Amino acid sequence: MDETKQDSVKLPEFSRLLDLAIAKGASDIHIVVGSHPLLRIDGRLLPVTSEPPLTLGKVNKLLSEIAKPEALEKLKNKSEVDFSFEFSGSRFRTNLYLQKDLPAASLRLILNNIKSFSELGLPPVVEYFTSQSQGLVIISGPTGHGKSTTLASMVQKINLDRREHIITIEDPIEYLFKSEKSLISQREIGNDTENFPAALRSALRQDPNVILIGEMRDLETIQAALTIAETGHLVLTTLHTNSAAQTIDRIVGVFPAYQQQQVRSQLASVMLGVMSQRLIPKISGGRVVAAEVMINNSAIRMLIRDDKIYQIPNVIQTSASEGMILLDKVLAELISRGDVSLEDALTWSISPKSLKMMVY
Repeated sequence: MDETKQDSVKLPEFSRLLDLAIAKGASDIHIVVGSHPLLRIDGRLLPVTSEPPLTLGKVNKLLSEIAKPEALEKLKNKSEVDFSFEFSGSRFRTNLYLQKDLPAASLRLILNNIKSFSELGLPPVVEYFTSQSQGLVIISGPTGHGKSTTLASMVQKINLDRREHIITIEDPIEYLFKSEKSLISQREIGNDTENFPAALRSALRQDPNVILIGEMRDLETIQAALTIAETGHLVLTTLHTNSAAQTIDRIVGVFPAYQQQQVRSQLASVMLGVMSQRLIPKISGGRVVAAEVMINNSAIRMLIRDDKIYQIPNVIQTSASEGMILLDKVLAELISRGDVSLEDALTWSISPKSLKMMVY
């Protein structure tokens, strides 16, 4: 995939739509020929009916305002293009792509102000994770459910509290950090480094304490993350998995069979924990975080080494005193408080049958 960096820009055609997205608190904007522009607000896609359906000419004009000519040329050659740009104090992570051989775009709104744990409603475990000097922390969950925002809050906490060298490796850079107590070096795939494996290979020569990996996408990146955590660094990263147990399975399953036992042992040794989060629409408006928490205690380590991943939910369920909690338990609590509806909670439940039993 190709990446292009874009600085703050003036957008005569696009500005009205971007201003609307910011004002409405939208997380995403979708631009597709033949459709009204779409905003994702509180997890739901809503058409901007005040704008007419987009023609090919209109889409090309909009994209020409936010993308450099070389990015548009790559798009014509059927290559997706990633970049970010600033507008009106906000950043937009942008992906240009082709659908039905026509140009389209998805833009993710990234607010420049990085919220604290309490403002985001994150569980107390994030305090524990950011206080550690070494190990692997994975924030998992579906796309668009706040994983990058959680990581940014964790990095900022370390930045404000500790004197460390923090290196972020992202595709593309999302939140911009200002060095406070810590020194923060932000590296973007395609502009500052070739790819994740290359950046991770050189990271250990850059005197890091903390390394943020935007996403573990392949075997080589996962292998490097495990090694870096094993050599005495704190590694923060994301994975598109739905639960703590599935996260462990996904990591081990990426490796060939003959390496899996070694990887299980390594993972059991270096992992600090997994937080698998969802953003659930609130009845009163907005969204609330629901997060499953797994901390790598002695029981979890044994299950990982012995390839008994299916038993991890049982340990989480019986380890509430250590700060662990299953996602369905969190959803049941949100329902009982009147924060979210049963219908929305069931949409994101790991076991809808169990959730119903908890509620009734």
